[in-house]
Amino acid sequence: MDLKSQHKIKEILNKARKERKSTKRLIKSFSAVKPMLLDNAFEDAHDFVFKRTDCLVCANCCKTSSPIIINKDVERISAHLRMKAGDFVVKYLRIDEDEDYVFQQTPCIFLNEDNTCQIYDIRPKACREYPHTNRKNMYEILELTYKNSMVCPAVYEILLRLEDVGR
Repeated sequence: MDLKSQHKIKEILNKARKERKSTKRLIKSFSAVKPMLLDNAFEDAHDFVFKRTDCLVCANCCKTSSPIIINKDVERISAHLRMKAGDFVVKYLRIDEDEDYVFQQTPCIFLNEDNTCQIYDIRPKACREYPHTNRKNMYEILELTYKNSMVCPAVYEILLRLEDVGR
C-alpha cells in the first residue's frame, strides 16, 4: 500500500474519532426515520462508497477486530483446512465477553501481508457481511454501525452521506 493511501485512511479514521459525538447524534437521529427509508438510504450510500473503495488498501477490520464465528463457519473452515472442528476451535478461537467464538488474535491469523485473506472464499459469515451497511433492518444495528465507523473508513464515509436522512 502506498503512503498516500495509508495517510488518507488514517486521516479519515482520525476524523471519525474526533467527530464521534456528532456521529453518535446522527445515529440517534435515525430512530425517527422509517425503517424502509433508512435501509434504502444506507444501501444507496453503501453502493456509492464501495464503488470507489478498495478494501485491500486498508483491511483495518482484519487488523483490529475479530468477527463472531458461528458453527457453520467452524465446520466450513476446518473442513477446508483438513482439521477436525474441535482442533480448529482449540487452535484458532476463543470465547469473548459475549460468549461468542472469535479468533484468538488480531490481526487475523489468516490475513496476508498484502491484505488479502488466506481463506477468502470460505471466510466467516461476519466477514462476508462486513461492514453490515447494506442489509435490511439497519435500525437494529445502529450501535454496531457507530462502532464500525471508528474502524472502517468506508462506514464513516457512508454515514457522512446520510447526514440529511435523520433531519
